[in-house]
Amino acid sequence: MKRQAYQPILITDASRSQNDQLNSRQKRYVLMMGIRVACLVVGAVLVVAKAPLLWLWLPLLGLGMVLIPWLAVLLANDRPPKDEHRLANKFHPRHRDETPPMSLTAEERPHKIIDAEP
Repeated sequence: MKRQAYQPILITDASRSQNDQLNSRQKRYVLMMGIRVACLVVGAVLVVAKAPLLWLWLPLLGLGMVLIPWLAVLLANDRPPKDEHRLANKFHPRHRDETPPMSLTAEERPHKIIDAEP
């Protein structure tokens, strides 16, 4: 069985911080609620102005006012999945003959060789 070498985490592979994720979800929620309010205002303006095709516009705006909050809550509570559960090793222990990746010596880890000459 081949040993897994310790692989450092590249900064480009790092996930966004929880504060950044929360801020983006809050902004998305506020934007969607703003669209819902806009649907309500446009519906009121169309009723007052007695716009043509009012029978078509009001159900569409009403549907938007009902579906948008539902979608906004779903998207606001959505977050990226965790890579690994913190108790995963408790339920799936390693075999005794496996060496943990952090315990490899410098000589056992694979090295990248960069050749400067073409």
